Amino acid sequence: MKMKQPILSLLVAVGAMLAAAGPSLAHHSRAMFDMTKNVTYRGVVKEYRWQNPHSHIVIIVATDAQDPSTVGTWDVEASSISLMVSEGWNRMTFKPGDLITVVAHPSLNGSKGVLLFYAVKADGTRLNRAQHRYPSEAE
Repeated sequence: MKMKQPILSLLVAVGAMLAAAGPSLAHHSRAMFDMTKNVTYRGVVKEYRWQNPHSHIVIIVATDAQDPSTVGTWDVEASSISLMVSEGWNRMTFKPGDLITVVAHPSLNGSKGVLLFYAVKADGTRLNRAQHRYPSEAE
């Protein structure tokens, strides 16, 4: 009987940890983005926020853009700092005024928020959001 008590305590502790992890897993949902589409945005960096839990690049696409649906100011959600560092990003990767090409998944509700697939710097360097890929990101 004494052996069952530690096992029961362990199961309760593991259950509590799994229950607590639920909200953090939900935070990483991509349900608000159309993960089946990749849209290209060509513009200029307005702001680059190197932060957790997600870095952001705010870009401005000019009115003379090849794709008129991409015109405007876009908030491009990227990944956490640790994931981006592993892909070659750093806090100085972009600065306001830099030319940028972003390939991203658009928002389902039509807002100007998109999820980064990859970014291309003016010199042609491609930087991925993270190593993991969604099905529409197969290359």
